[in-house]
Amino acid sequence: MNYSLHVAMGLPIGSGVTEAGCKTVVKQRRCGSGMKWQIPGAKQILSLRTMVLTPGRWERLWEKVSQFGFARISGPISN
Repeated sequence: MNYSLHVAMGLPIGSGVTEAGCKTVVKQRRCGSGMKWQIPGAKQILSLRTMVLTPGRWERLWEKVSQFGFARISGPISN
């Protein structure tokens, strides 16, 4: 990787943001006391969790779902 070029372009070169995201989205949910996850269940939960934690994604999901006649529900309570 050409670090100096990427720094000059203002691009991130560290992994801290990615690691923090993994800790927030994945580790906090998968490593709770007594939690046991199989791969398929973990994928589904993490998909929903990223929708809830990314601004606007939960609302966009329900905009699409409501096109098929389903009622919109409010999102989960944030921490």
